[in-house]
Amino acid sequence: MKLIWLGHGGFRLETGSTTLLIDPWLTGNPMLTEAQAAAATEGATHILLTHAHFDHVADVLGLAKHLGISIIGQYDLMGYWGETEDVKTIGFNKGGTITVDEIKISMVPASHSSTFSTRDGLRTAGSEVGYMIAAEGHMIYVSGDTTIMADMEWMGDYYKPDIGILSAGGHFTMDMKGAAYAAKRYFNFTHVIPCHYRTFPLLEQSAQDLIEGLPGVTVIEPEVLTAIEF
Repeated sequence: MKLIWLGHGGFRLETGSTTLLIDPWLTGNPMLTEAQAAAATEGATHILLTHAHFDHVADVLGLAKHLGISIIGQYDLMGYWGETEDVKTIGFNKGGTITVDEIKISMVPASHSSTFSTRDGLRTAGSEVGYMIAAEGHMIYVSGDTTIMADMEWMGDYYKPDIGILSAGGHFTMDMKGAAYAAKRYFNFTHVIPCHYRTFPLLEQSAQDLIEGLPGVTVIEPEVLTAIEF
């Protein structure tokens, strides 16, 4: 299994015959050059979306149409796009689990917001979520954009993820110290991968506080398009 950072909150998960693009942001992403976009999306079979903010969703509809693949996400937003856009969607909701080829994806809560811009201003787009992804004997927690929340206690106990992909840049999500606190209190990770950082000056630029806050846990600072293998 390979996890490949696409910069900011985006990842590419390759396992078996499935390649998930998680929150792929290509256009305008300071961490990913235009020349790298093709490699980031080549062979993708599905798109997994946590919420509708531009830095997660800007390229999703275009990619789904160009590649002819399904978007997986929260029921209300998927229903809207299914009715108004020429795309295939798989909508479900928090507490639900779907099977995609060899993997199982469970939707879990996050605490953030989910809106997109229209000519009439911001509109709510379903709700923000995270995911637990079971693949190749691992359980991966994709936090999505979130702060620390009490729900993490039952999520950690019930799903028992060993790999955490945590938004930890601060300002819009929990910061590195907060992510370390959440990981230590609520989960038993063997590996943690921070994201949603380094993109802009107002975000955290280093994962040092996360590393220092999680002794005994392997914290991997990802590099764009460099595979992390499990």
